Amino acid sequence: MQDSPIRAVLWDFGGVILESPFDAFRRHEEEQGLPRDFIRRLNAADPDRNAWARFERSEIDLDAFCELFEAEARAAGHPLDARAVVRLLAGEVRPEMVAALRNVKACYKTACLTNNVRAARRPPEKERQVAEVMALFDLVVESSKVGVRKPEPRFYEIACEMLGVRPEEAVFLDDLGVNLKPARAMGMRTIKVGTPAQALDELEAVLGHPVR
Repeated sequence: MQDSPIRAVLWDFGGVILESPFDAFRRHEEEQGLPRDFIRRLNAADPDRNAWARFERSEIDLDAFCELFEAEARAAGHPLDARAVVRLLAGEVRPEMVAALRNVKACYKTACLTNNVRAARRPPEKERQVAEVMALFDLVVESSKVGVRKPEPRFYEIACEMLGVRPEEAVFLDDLGVNLKPARAMGMRTIKVGTPAQALDELEAVLGHPVR
């Protein structure tokens, strides 16, 4: 462990610590008779300036987001209830990832790097559970608070500056390749999360010791 250049482990939240919101999106699409991955494709269109991106940077409030997002959905050919989509962000915690985070925290600096929205609300029990997990991190960087979002390079720079590490001293786990690309370009090791087992296998290989 002493030979490892890694000093910090950075974690995405939804899709890494929590189950992927894309799973919830797909269930909603099936229930509403929408094309598979319609919400995901909608969020990927004009990704820096669409309603979702502006909402995650807190440039617009919930009401404005709903108006813009629903207009984007109609323009793409299908109506959507924007508030229902926001409610889908409350995913289940992955206990194996939380256990690994606890073990990693004993040896490394840790940070959560999350694109989020201020208006997202979970049931009280889930709110408590998420708060307990967030308290484990040394640092939480939220797009809705810092005004930039992944994959904007400044988001990763803020995380490194606040942790006091260089990018090459960090490994970053995210479930989206588009978010990993700028981190890798900055010098971070990156892990694309598919399943918890796969991600933790790769993290153990990078760190050179078990985290489970």
